[in-house]
Amino acid sequence: MAPSARRFSPELLLQAQGLGPGMRAAFFDVDGVLTDGRLFISEQGEDFKAFHVLDGHGLKLLAMAGIEPVVITGRDSPAVRRRMADLGVRECHYGVADKLQVAQAWLDAKGVAWAEVAAIGDDWPDLPLLTRAGFACAPPNAHAEVISRVHHVTAAAGGAGAGREFSDILLMASGHYHARMAASLQDQRQTLDSR
Repeated sequence: MAPSARRFSPELLLQAQGLGPGMRAAFFDVDGVLTDGRLFISEQGEDFKAFHVLDGHGLKLLAMAGIEPVVITGRDSPAVRRRMADLGVRECHYGVADKLQVAQAWLDAKGVAWAEVAAIGDDWPDLPLLTRAGFACAPPNAHAEVISRVHHVTAAAGGAGAGREFSDILLMASGHYHARMAASLQDQRQTLDSR
């Protein structure tokens, strides 16, 4: 197995491995996690958001590994809907006031236990998910009460790779990281060979 350029402590990976081979899903907040948390609103009320491509690819890699990315966000905007559609994220819940209720309904419908999911969030509305999930992360720009209750605080900030770091941890802990990397390298070789 090729060594990874990505380094996480063995203790952190063991915590995430606590989800075991049955890791089924990853809950993502949007504002402050997949964005930097700032809201740009025009005079017409149009909402603008900036997303990082690393985070988007992380969500795609999780889906390819059989770990369902589930977006549960308190806000609803055309920008977020467009980004999630572009990424092919199937499980999205927008404008959610009670994230626990939505998450629990999703888990019940899919027959998934809290111990089989990971979560990343940055503020109080995310705490019910973070404190129940088998593995929880927050970006460093998260509220202090959130940071004090998660297994890992990412090095990357929200909107600047925190979602990808979270995804990479889950991929490594579940044993999918190197296979996804090998598949990516193989795809690149085939593209080059076909030119």
